[in-house]
Amino acid sequence: MTEHRSRPPGRPPGGGGSTGGGNPWGPRRDSSPSGARPPREDARPQAPEHREAQRTPRVDDTRRGEGRPDAGRPYASRPPQARPHDPRSRQHARPYEPRARDARPYDAHGDDARHEPRHDARHEEPGDEAAHAARTHRQTELRLYGLNAVNAVFSRRPEAIRKLYLLESRIPAVQPMLKWCVAHRVGYRVAEEADLDRLAASTHHEGLVADVLREEPQTLSPWLRDLPAGPQCALWLDGVGNPHNFGAILRSAAHFGVSAVLLPKHSPLALSGAAARVAEGGAEIVPLVRLGRSDNAIAQLRSAGFTLAATLVHGGRDVFTADLPERVVYVIGAEGEGMDRDLAQACDMRISIPGSGAVESLNVAAATAVLLARWRHR
Repeated sequence: MTEHRSRPPGRPPGGGGSTGGGNPWGPRRDSSPSGARPPREDARPQAPEHREAQRTPRVDDTRRGEGRPDAGRPYASRPPQARPHDPRSRQHARPYEPRARDARPYDAHGDDARHEPRHDARHEEPGDEAAHAARTHRQTELRLYGLNAVNAVFSRRPEAIRKLYLLESRIPAVQPMLKWCVAHRVGYRVAEEADLDRLAASTHHEGLVADVLREEPQTLSPWLRDLPAGPQCALWLDGVGNPHNFGAILRSAAHFGVSAVLLPKHSPLALSGAAARVAEGGAEIVPLVRLGRSDNAIAQLRSAGFTLAATLVHGGRDVFTADLPERVVYVIGAEGEGMDRDLAQACDMRISIPGSGAVESLNVAAATAVLLARWRHR
């Protein structure tokens, strides 16, 4: 940028300087000859000329220039040289800040928690009330699906219904249920087929899904106390675990008027949505009874007049010719594995279903249906 100054008054437009030349305003202040002004006392001494040429090069000098070990050598032919360590670099280093994708929790033991599920009751901390409530919800409620399974709950204990999901095409068939829900402020939602598939985890929902309160199994003593006099038949399931077999057994038990299904103390068997659907309403008709110790349960059943009959694939009496008692408990083992040997020996009688021998045996649910039919028509 050019600076323009006005001419001082009284200064001629040309010449007039002590040094002449072309500057009409006289010599510039810094253009006075050397020695025109005495040097300042604090002025630095002038560096000698050719100082760099007189300097003895250091062996470890890494800068370019004449007189240095690598001066004039191309980079490709120079040996690699390590950079000198600067102890101050760590002092002024920028502290580590995790990136967004790394800013995830790690547990106290140094394990990476990035792959932990967001919420899993197995990893909940003590005192986590929300996780405890979710787990309690799963233990106290059951998701049913299928028209007969849900209708059976509505007929026997409608207050157990917590929410309904249904296809629009199902509305006419469940009008009484919907009216009850409206009157008792129970929610229901009309959903799409895909939504019901997801809710039921099955395509066999028949357009109706319900969340209901789970009914806990009874214990043996109260069940025996309330049992009416006369002929009674019960099923003791030892090792049965398949939910579809369980559901089919419940359906047959309801059809033939079984008094209860007895579950061993440590059996994991419990009613599920799949079992209830296969039972077609039978799960609401036949009560479940949870047993204590096997020897105590056997003694209690005998005291109530029951005969325990172990059902075997081979080696038992023909069920069609055996004299069946009025009060019987059929002890049924797992398909393929059979029942516990000690339990079979503790029973009062052993029976089998004869067949052609073309296959080893019947499915456990089919065999149960045959046994119940034989007792019903004894």
